[in-house]
Amino acid sequence: MEIAGIDLTLLLPIFILYLILLVTALVDLIRHWQVRKAPVVWLVVILVVSSFGPIAYFIFGRKEL
Repeated sequence: MEIAGIDLTLLLPIFILYLILLVTALVDLIRHWQVRKAPVVWLVVILVVSSFGPIAYFIFGRKEL
């Protein structure tokens, strides 16, 4: 399947990896909700900042434990 000359089957693995990263970050945040300093801010970062939000959470957010 192609849209604008881009084969969507090539993007599927990247999309799946992004979903796995997103779900993993959300699960970790929910599990440690009580000990995070600003869990609502991290939730917004994870959901709004696209692919860099979950990465930023794992780099900077988990150090608060």
